Amino acid sequence: MATAAEIGRRQLGKARRSGEHVLRRASAAGRPLPDFLIVGAQKAGTTSLQAYLTQHTSVVAPVTKEVHYFDRSYERGTGWYRANFHRVEPGLLTGEATPYYLFHPAVPQRVAELLPEARLLVLLRDPIDRAFSHHNHERALGFEELSFEDALAAEAVRLEGEEERLLADPGYRSFAHQHHSYLSRGRYAGQLERWFECCGEERILVLSAEELFTQPAAVLHRAQEFLGLPAQTPTDLSARNARSYAPISAAVRDRLSLEFAADNERLSALLGRDLGWQ
Repeated sequence: MATAAEIGRRQLGKARRSGEHVLRRASAAGRPLPDFLIVGAQKAGTTSLQAYLTQHTSVVAPVTKEVHYFDRSYERGTGWYRANFHRVEPGLLTGEATPYYLFHPAVPQRVAELLPEARLLVLLRDPIDRAFSHHNHERALGFEELSFEDALAAEAVRLEGEEERLLADPGYRSFAHQHHSYLSRGRYAGQLERWFECCGEERILVLSAEELFTQPAAVLHRAQEFLGLPAQTPTDLSARNARSYAPISAAVRDRLSLEFAADNERLSALLGRDLGWQ
């Protein structure tokens, strides 16, 4: 759980960033919209991929990695969004990574309307490992009090009706949908189908988180090629935000393997390949 000191530091950092954003907003018209988005999934290596991509000499990092415009700040408008990016010289690319975008039901259409040419990168991780890492992350932030098994059992009730509310009201935010969606975020096929329908498959590159963890240079080069960049291997390919947790119990893993079996088969059919999850 987060300590009082950690919460205080977050609040001070948020206030500082807010003040700096106001200053950048004054020159928003001269700032670009992103050329690419890393849209998810959460706890699937998005921070690492963003760090690797922005070491390329032709890529400019955003002010912050997770801008949360299309999910939590859409009503603030494109001027607010542009203020999250640095000015760039012609020929350079910029992009951001917000892993909630993949799961939020309203985001694909919003992206299609504002960024009709942007390239979209998706990282998918074994949904069991993703859910367990997600739960540990929320516990560390102080956003979850239930055990992993209790949180899974409570998820359906916590999320009931939330997707419909998010679609009906552009200004609505759902804490439960964002923070307590451990199983739901791992049902990838339905999320990808929504993105394919709104933005087109040709604009979307789906990558394996497991391959990024074990073969970062190879996965990065595929992402660079997709973005039209010459291959460059950065000097720092260390994993970002890597954490170690006590292992998930064998009984829970077996149960979740059955839980996700149909969804994983649907995903394999959609992608035309098996991502190798057991």
